[in-house]
Amino acid sequence: MDHVPPLPAEWFTGDVWMDPIVQPEGQSQLGVGAVHFTPGARTAWHSHDGGQTLYVTEGQSRGEEVVELRAGDVHVTPDGQQHWHGAGHDHFMAHISITQGAARWGEHVTDDEYRGHRAIRKQTTVDRRRLVRWAGMSD
Repeated sequence: MDHVPPLPAEWFTGDVWMDPIVQPEGQSQLGVGAVHFTPGARTAWHSHDGGQTLYVTEGQSRGEEVVELRAGDVHVTPDGQQHWHGAGHDHFMAHISITQGAARWGEHVTDDEYRGHRAIRKQTTVDRRRLVRWAGMSD
């Protein structure tokens, strides 16, 4: 397997890698990727046309309201909503990202925002359903 370089510093703080699973092609805007964050790494503020669903597969994650997510949690952000996400201070984190359109990148998340010391711009929707529900099984 070829070496995968970290994602661009313009969009991320710290080291973040993505393994593409499905890339937009033809009429489909579906994008799916396995994204890996080192401790303290995070995205810049951004939104997605069509929204974004994250399925945390490993470690702990922090997001716009400094919500702690763990492996098995599902996080849904609506179309066009500004948000950010990343690993905890001392934990690696990986998630599957599912998008239906382009990302619109903004400013970097400050250290104060990451620590939860500033008011956050918008609210988010956190859906704590488990993957078994995606497979058509009841909770």
